[in-house]
Amino acid sequence: MQFQITDYADYHYQYQLSITQPEAFWEKIAQTFIWQKPWSKTLSWSFTPFDVKWFDGGMLNITENCIDRYAQSQPDAIAIIWEANDPNEASRKITYKELAESVAAYANVLKLHGISQGNRVAIYMPMIPEAAFAMLACARIGAIHSVVFAGFSAQALADRIIDSECKLLFTANGMYRGDKEINIYAIVQEAMQHCPSVKTVLYEKRTAAAISLQPNREYWIAEELKKVSAVCATVTVSAEHPLFILYTSGSTGKPKGVVHTTGGYMVGTAYTFSNVFQYKQGDVYWCTADIGWVTGHSYMIYGPLLCGATTVIFEGIPTWPDAGRFWQVIDKHQVNIFYTAPTAIRALMAYGLQYVQPHALNSLKTIGSVGEPINEEAWQWYAENIGKNNCPVVDTWWQTETGAIMLSALSGISPLKPAHAGQPLPGVQPVLVDNEGQEIHGNDVEGNLCMRFPWPSMLRTTWGDHERCQQTYFTTFKGYYFTGDGARRDENGLYRIIGRVDDVINVSGHRFGTAEIENAINEHPDVIESAVVGYPHEIKGQGIYAYVITKKPVIDESAFVSAVAATVTKMIGSIAKPDKIQVVVGLPKTRSGKIMRRILRKIAAGEVTDFGDISTLLDPTVVQQIVANKK
Repeated sequence: MQFQITDYADYHYQYQLSITQPEAFWEKIAQTFIWQKPWSKTLSWSFTPFDVKWFDGGMLNITENCIDRYAQSQPDAIAIIWEANDPNEASRKITYKELAESVAAYANVLKLHGISQGNRVAIYMPMIPEAAFAMLACARIGAIHSVVFAGFSAQALADRIIDSECKLLFTANGMYRGDKEINIYAIVQEAMQHCPSVKTVLYEKRTAAAISLQPNREYWIAEELKKVSAVCATVTVSAEHPLFILYTSGSTGKPKGVVHTTGGYMVGTAYTFSNVFQYKQGDVYWCTADIGWVTGHSYMIYGPLLCGATTVIFEGIPTWPDAGRFWQVIDKHQVNIFYTAPTAIRALMAYGLQYVQPHALNSLKTIGSVGEPINEEAWQWYAENIGKNNCPVVDTWWQTETGAIMLSALSGISPLKPAHAGQPLPGVQPVLVDNEGQEIHGNDVEGNLCMRFPWPSMLRTTWGDHERCQQTYFTTFKGYYFTGDGARRDENGLYRIIGRVDDVINVSGHRFGTAEIENAINEHPDVIESAVVGYPHEIKGQGIYAYVITKKPVIDESAFVSAVAATVTKMIGSIAKPDKIQVVVGLPKTRSGKIMRRILRKIAAGEVTDFGDISTLLDPTVVQQIVANKK
């Protein structure tokens, strides 16, 4: 790509340019894309109140940039390699020409069912290429996609559809995950009872499971595709037109719909993909994230396709049929760039090297980490055993809200330090502030990680509630975007993420608000109140520890714990299920009724000797009672 950084001196030059002349810097990059009409103003912005616009007045369609341009220039190049859950099922290779035809046909199916620019479309699908077709089809006609992770419950799916008033749902009859077959149809049927806005449900046939379609509302996609052509003109939208909504958990109970817009997100994801991974034409790239998370959006679909790359979509899990599955896929498809989560790395470490050794892994050039801070032991194991001490480890830090990578080494260019994300990408202006909001200057310091200046791929609002966006990200430290993370800047200016400073737990790279999980636990009829905290977990990074007060003494604790876990699974999904549930008689509360979570976090982490000043607690004896019965 024309905007790829070539060496460390060039990084410093580009970074300085992006800080001193941000508009000129981003204009030059944006001009490498196809626009139907140029923008009139590169950037207008305010963080108080929050209002940011990039490339305002510009008109475009993102699919012309990630499909059409390559369907014309390299029609036979492979856009997507799909690897099934079952290693015995044939892989699929989809060229850019075939991708163009499939996306056009899916877009025509959307139009057939009354979907037009600005309508919201939900996608609740397994990891199959058709999920990507559905996303890109929405973008092609200016509809706004809202992908929901297919591990979420019917309740969680319904909540997200209701909030954004989706008119159509793309889904499947079932899905495979390891040795399990999951009945998606049953989950969708339960969710649809609460979603009057959905007029059409389109099913992909992934498993042999028979389903009963409701006439005039539910359809097989394959049948609908027979009614349409594989040619569909793009709908031109403004740079600030919403491309998608993606729900993320916050410190309050209700998930918030992060809104990303078309122009800035396109520029940001393409620029970061090209530079962080140092993508070269012909490289095979594999991001193991699920399509339901932002990493799946930015670095499995949009970022790679915007650069004309070959991207791998993997349906399965890293440990089935055995713990060598990732490494087998890398060799099979000669993957050059591999991007996964610390949770997966730690889990595979635990299985031992006998699952790694049969595989050559000599196609790899770059290995990456995403989703949560990677600990030093996992970093070293990954570098040594997967990268063969020959592949840079790019430890990327970013968020759903940032849209694209913010802090990272650039592969083969930047200095690497285990467990450190490294330096900001050009255009990113991080600062550390103290609890009073004063900037902390110099190196070898730590504080609250904020951004002082906008970047193109940043969120623009939370769907239907701009005030919530303002309150969540821009009021804690006035004049800054607050990430919610604490960070350390070492003596050389490299950043290390310490973790969340708010009531958000990062489980295997997936963020959950404590309030969201507590609300689910409190749905159990025998629960009066609960408090949830994160604690160190050797595989997941953070586990979920729940303290629960019950209406009456619990006779059968294991049955009660199972029932509470089942309630959380039903309300949110099994991914949010507490790892430990402790029944308590009370919670450490101040006289004003605030739960002192730092005490609960210490107990959960096994730090039970020094709780500091607990004199402000209503009943300090509660603490020792909790310690005595710790799980």
